Amino acid sequence: MLTNLRSRLTGTSVIMGITGLVIVVGVVLGAANTLATGKYGLDQYENLVVAGLARGSIYALIALGYTLVYGVLRMINFAHSEVFMSGPFTAYFVARALFQAGFLTESNPIPGLLITGIVSTLVSMGVAVMLERIAYRPLRKAPRLVPLITAIGASFFLLYVFRGLYGSGLQRYPEVIHGEFPFLGIRVLNVQAVVIVSAIVVMLVLYFFVMRTKTGKAIRAMSEDKEVASLMGINVDRSIATTFAIGGAAAGAAGLLYALIFGQVQFSMGFVPSIKAFTAAVLGGIGNIPGAMIGGLFLGVIEALFPNLVLDGLGIVAPNQLADAVAFVMLVFVLIFRPSGILGERLATAKA
Repeated sequence: MLTNLRSRLTGTSVIMGITGLVIVVGVVLGAANTLATGKYGLDQYENLVVAGLARGSIYALIALGYTLVYGVLRMINFAHSEVFMSGPFTAYFVARALFQAGFLTESNPIPGLLITGIVSTLVSMGVAVMLERIAYRPLRKAPRLVPLITAIGASFFLLYVFRGLYGSGLQRYPEVIHGEFPFLGIRVLNVQAVVIVSAIVVMLVLYFFVMRTKTGKAIRAMSEDKEVASLMGINVDRSIATTFAIGGAAAGAAGLLYALIFGQVQFSMGFVPSIKAFTAAVLGGIGNIPGAMIGGLFLGVIEALFPNLVLDGLGIVAPNQLADAVAFVMLVFVLIFRPSGILGERLATAKA
């Protein structure tokens, strides 16, 4: 029996190795063919990288919510997509009112965007805290499958609550950021610059909060061992609620940046970005905050470059239509070849 098990494991390893080799060869051939034909110029690739960084910054902010909750509770909050949606969808009505009142204009958009961003952040934070208090806290000692099923149920509940509140149609955000500017010879849209800079600032603030403040140290201590942390005087319930609040705030900020990039919101807007953000969290190392940031940026750039650089070179028709599939394929291969992610799971040694 042991011999059969070893032979099966060996066969699986060989298949995985061959699959990985085929993927690498395909990527190299596709990229080489695309570069050889000269179909895209250097400026186009530069634009794709900038667009990928802007999109990846949003994924990174959403991924922070996944990785923080997993680091503390060892669960995946599948309702995080609705936390992400709730903030910008609610803030849309504030942005529209400010725009109609002349307080959110192209000539001076910063005050109006700050107010809209605060509303988006607070709404997503409030939804996340309520979700933890009502849906997850009573099930904290239940088997892991129970909170998982609850998270899926809470996701559908919030999805249709907001559909009932705000309707099922698309709502267009006021477009107040236009134009572009050169940066190191690269053409950067103003809205992309706003998204990238804002996301980096938010990520640095949240990272500093978790790593340097007293509350952040309590959260990290509790992620190691909740029982020991409670014996040391740490309020476990408050720390977990704070964790959800931080993740919700990051999701709300990401939601507004997403609305600025794509210009519209709807009740189902959170599903695809959140799945990609979950992929980014796994890619960087679930439970690892810097890993979530790096994974989000990396995924955004790959999603922008891969269809044009690789798939086009392999002769695939309309490769940009497969951009969304890139993230899901990456998730599968990361789980197969490196389930601990780029930086590795932060608590892998302790858990072992």
